[in-house]
Amino acid sequence: MAIRKRIGLVLPSSNTAAEPDFRMAAPDDVTIHTHRMFIAGEGPMSEIMDRMNQDMEKAARYLATAGVDLVVYACTTGSFYRGWGFDQEMIRTIEGIAGVPAIATATAAAEALRFQGAARVSVTTPYPEWSNERLAEYYTAAGFEVLNVDGEPNVVAAGGYAISDRDPEEILDFSVQQCRPEADAHFCSCTAWRSLEIAAELERRLSRPVVTSNQATIWASFKRLDIDPKPGLGSLIDSLVKAPV
Repeated sequence: MAIRKRIGLVLPSSNTAAEPDFRMAAPDDVTIHTHRMFIAGEGPMSEIMDRMNQDMEKAARYLATAGVDLVVYACTTGSFYRGWGFDQEMIRTIEGIAGVPAIATATAAAEALRFQGAARVSVTTPYPEWSNERLAEYYTAAGFEVLNVDGEPNVVAAGGYAISDRDPEEILDFSVQQCRPEADAHFCSCTAWRSLEIAAELERRLSRPVVTSNQATIWASFKRLDIDPKPGLGSLIDSLVKAPV
């Protein structure tokens, strides 16, 4: 019997969307193994992110003992909040500890947008203004014209678990409303937001490519490991499907 491919997933402790999304796309011979980074408490967002990322190295060390083929840092804000280049430092740190390749969501999303031919991008998020401002700075530094970054008001006000609990249909409606007509692609940011489930329908409604945080992270991971995903989760993931869709 062939050995399964194993993906190690590093997540904020409150995120309940990334694991189901990976499993939704993964074939039966791929397994997902998770280590959570604790996120909670009060204070400035930068301090909350810094405290969470203190668990990153431990996560990489623990996942390495599971014999994973790849370690995936699956948090968008956690990989862009310190600016362009910080994500690459994180990747190098994880690779040095785990001894296998690593991927970070912010980097994967930039690569996915380039793959989709996007220069001008509209963005929707469940983030407060602090995160939205840093997102715009990061993707501008990555070479994109960021037309707008709009946080979904009801989720921003509720915070915490409300992100993962948001109805995908509401994410769909909000993103349709906020996408600028001149955008080449639309980006739904946040690995805790259930936007992967509506990616294909959002592409249909907007008549342009859509990239979501989990979709981009899955795409980059599966491309690295030569995994044939399940189809139907948007054109980005479908681009990796070897069998007819």
